[in-house]
Amino acid sequence: MRILTGEAALRRIRKLECRGSQLAKLEPQVRTIVEDVRRNGDRALRKYAQKWDGLGAEEDVRVSAAELEAAWTMAAAQLRASLRQAATNIRRFCERQKPREWRKNGNGISCGQIVRPLESVGCYVPGGRHPLVSTLLMTVIPAQVAGVKNIRVVSPKPQTEVLAAAHLLGVREVFRIGGAQAVAALAFGTRLVPRVDKIVGPGNGYVTLAKKLLSFDCAIDFLAGPTEVVILSNAGRAEFIAADLVAQAEHDPAAIAIFITTSRELARGVSAGVERIAGENATARSSIAHNGSVLLAGSRDEAMVWANRIAPEHITVEAKDLPRIQNAGSIFIGDYSAQAAGDYASGPNHVLPTAGVARFRGGLSVLDFVKVITVQELSKAGLRGISKTVTYLAETEGLEAHAQSIRVRCPNA
Repeated sequence: MRILTGEAALRRIRKLECRGSQLAKLEPQVRTIVEDVRRNGDRALRKYAQKWDGLGAEEDVRVSAAELEAAWTMAAAQLRASLRQAATNIRRFCERQKPREWRKNGNGISCGQIVRPLESVGCYVPGGRHPLVSTLLMTVIPAQVAGVKNIRVVSPKPQTEVLAAAHLLGVREVFRIGGAQAVAALAFGTRLVPRVDKIVGPGNGYVTLAKKLLSFDCAIDFLAGPTEVVILSNAGRAEFIAADLVAQAEHDPAAIAIFITTSRELARGVSAGVERIAGENATARSSIAHNGSVLLAGSRDEAMVWANRIAPEHITVEAKDLPRIQNAGSIFIGDYSAQAAGDYASGPNHVLPTAGVARFRGGLSVLDFVKVITVQELSKAGLRGISKTVTYLAETEGLEAHAQSIRVRCPNA
C-alpha cells in the first residue's frame, strides 16, 4: 500500500470526499428496463430473468415452499448452526434497537408517539459467485422485528444456502430475479411480484441506479456503492490491521481500504502486511492497488479530522478515540473487533452507507421498517393555555382560518 503524507494525503482525502458512484453512463439502459417492466409487467420481468438471471424457460419466478424446505434439509449441519447463531445475535440487537411508544401529559396536553410497521418490504440479496446468506439475514430480520407483515426477497440465481437461510427465517416469498428489473417489479408490482412499500439491500450499479430512479415510486433505504474500510490506529497490531483491510478489499475491485496513523513504523508494518496477506487474492490485490492507501497524519487531531471527512462505511478505532468519531456507518473498537464479525454474526447490521452518506445517516436498522407517528390530545384547558400563542403565530403567517379554528373553541384567544 502507498504511504501518503502531507499534500499527497490531503489530495487523497479530497478525492475520497467526492467518491459518489459514477452511474450516469448506466442510466439510459436502466431507464429502459424500468419502463419496460412498468409497461409490460411479468412478460418483461421474465424476459430479463431468462437473459441475465439464468431463469429457465419453464421455471417459476417464485421459489416454492417445498424448495425452501428442501434447501434447509440439505444444508450442512454447520451451516444450519452458523445461521442460527448469527440470526439469534442479529435479532437480539434489533429487539434492543426497536423504538418504543410513549406518552407524556402536562398542562392539559398529552403528546407522544406510536410505532407502526410498514406493510410490505422488498429485500434485495445480490447473486454472484458466492451465496450472500448474511445479506438475507441482515435485511429480513430487522423487518421481522419491526413487525412487517409481507417480506419479499428477490435474488438472481439464489443458491441453496440463501434458500436455506430464507426457510430458517420463515420467509415465504422468494423470487428468482435480480437487477434493475427486480427493483422495478417490487416498486410497481406485477401479477407475480406484489408491490412493496420499501426496497432495501445492496446491489450492483444497475440495482443502485434503479433504486435511485424509483425512489419517488417506492421508498428505499439508501444508495450503496463499493465497500469501504478505514482503520485509525497509532499503536495497534499490524497483522490485525492488515487482515481487516484485505478482508474488506476482497468484496470488490472498487472497494476502498484506508489506514490512518501517526506512526511511521506502524504504517510500514501495515503496508508490508497487506501485500503479504493479500497473496493470490486477485480481487483484494486489485482493490488495494487502485484504492488502498496509508495516510500518515502529523497529529492525532489531524488523523481524526481525516477520518470524519472520509465518513467511511466501516471504521476501526481505539477505545479512547470513540467519542471523536462523528461520521461512520459502523464503528469497531480495538484489536479483536474484526470487521468480518460485523459482516456476519456480532449483531449490528452490515448494510451500511457508503460514498460519504454516513455524514447524515447510519446503517440499515429496525427504524427503516417502522413509522414513528406522533399523537396528541388536548383538553379544553390545555388548548386554552396555548390558544393565544397559536392564533398570534397563525395570523403572523397570514393563515386566518387556522386562527379561527382555535377561536371557535376558545373565544378569548
